[in-house]
Amino acid sequence: MIVTLSTGAEVDAVRRELARLGLWVASVERSGRGDVHLVVAKSSAAVDRSIVEGLRGVASVSAPSPIHPLVDAQGPTVDVAGVLVGAGQTALIAGPCSVESEEQIARIAAAIAPFGVRFLRGGAFKPRTSPYAFQGHGRDALAWLRRAADSHGMRVVTEVLSEADVGAVTEHADLLQVGSRNMHNYALLKAVGRATKPVLLKRSMAATVEEWLLAGEYLLSHGAKGVLFCERGIRTFDDSTRNLIDLGAVALLTHVHRLPVVVDPSHATGRRDLIGPLAKAAVAAGAAAVMIEVHDDPGCAQSDGPQALLPAELGPIARAIAAQEAR
Repeated sequence: MIVTLSTGAEVDAVRRELARLGLWVASVERSGRGDVHLVVAKSSAAVDRSIVEGLRGVASVSAPSPIHPLVDAQGPTVDVAGVLVGAGQTALIAGPCSVESEEQIARIAAAIAPFGVRFLRGGAFKPRTSPYAFQGHGRDALAWLRRAADSHGMRVVTEVLSEADVGAVTEHADLLQVGSRNMHNYALLKAVGRATKPVLLKRSMAATVEEWLLAGEYLLSHGAKGVLFCERGIRTFDDSTRNLIDLGAVALLTHVHRLPVVVDPSHATGRRDLIGPLAKAAVAAGAAAVMIEVHDDPGCAQSDGPQALLPAELGPIARAIAAQEAR
């Protein structure tokens, strides 16, 4: 936003009025004609342009055209196969990091369904840092995941790893996931968008909020029926936790951009003992859904065992979130 002052207006007086509104002045620019312009910092609060135009000493206000108009117009809810995410009640997404066998995903689905889980998650295709790590069971796992979810009235969310897999994942999943490593994979974003299904878009580990929103714009501009923005932690200098969960971004997208946000405290911390507190913090910040990794034998998990909860440990978290919402 650029605020142009009236002739003779006092810069400091207008700056003070802007500060009262929560607007920071990044710089003061003067044109060759003598006009004075106050450049408002992007990190300022969201204030209606008409309010600023009404301030004494302000001649006009200009703002750039939105660079992600479809995201801005989406709204706070997304319908995923009849489940309206962002409509008030926090949606629970849970399941193992990897679908290891048909029996395993069936057991876990049966164990977590009583806690109100609406979405069963699990990786059929796994993007692993090491090429020698377990890569998933692929298309077989998609069918196992679908059958397990259908047995308990849950929806399916699973990751699309490549353009070649979009059709298979679309056939079995209700919500297509784009992982953090692929947030900048624009060819994949286009292909996933063309599947015309809702998408869960994980934030890249080093992405700015604007880059995250623009990745969502790619999806919507190619046909996606809605985007859930998933905060899963960003990489920082501190290794006390696996990543840093950015609750400021959760609040920003929820309360300023009016978008549905999913928080994944499992990947954000890499520690099962912090998942409960951070799930509650995510709900307090405005998250529309929480995604939690669950495994019935974490010590034998083929991926991410140290951060997985036992099914019974999901119950107290679900009850705490419900009690939090009831207050």
